[in-house]
Amino acid sequence: MGIRKTTYVMMEKFIKEKLTESAEVKKRVAENLVKEIIEIAEVIIKCYNEGGKVVLFGNGGSAADAQHIAAELISRFKCERPSLAAIALTTNTSIITAIGNDYDFSKIFERQIEGIVTNRDVVIGISTSGNSPNVIKGIKKAESMGAKTIAFAGEDCGKLGEMADYTLKIPSNDTPRIQEAHITIGHILCELIERELFCNE
Repeated sequence: MGIRKTTYVMMEKFIKEKLTESAEVKKRVAENLVKEIIEIAEVIIKCYNEGGKVVLFGNGGSAADAQHIAAELISRFKCERPSLAAIALTTNTSIITAIGNDYDFSKIFERQIEGIVTNRDVVIGISTSGNSPNVIKGIKKAESMGAKTIAFAGEDCGKLGEMADYTLKIPSNDTPRIQEAHITIGHILCELIERELFCNE
């Protein structure tokens, strides 16, 4: 049984509205954040040229974005090239649950960063609100260890935006639209990094 015509019309309108909203946010990113994206790409390229790695983390959808970007760097994005060192701190459930149980959930990134980050690394914390306690603690720990820190956040970037060396403030307060822009920019960064390090013909 198909959906009713009135329901179809309502769904059609809803879908078009959401796609338009997403496109409008990305248009504002293109108009206002190109300089910031280039700066972030340069920081990561420098990190790789100096033998560092990229460490990413976030909660929920932002955890998925961290894992997605790490996968593109380690595997490949568009061209054949050597693997790039990248770690998402959201993939090892034994580590996450041990830290959550032995200490506190707010320390799940901070504790991992203490163990694996060096001053040659770039650490990227992803939080649409900019106020996730575990992301804030992770960025704070990374800074104390001399790593370069980058925040992916929304328009109201909260405490995270005040702490990181570089903050990408997506011009929206709608979580899904912010996350859609985050992963688009993640893809752009991966391609810029690949082109500059390996595939720049």
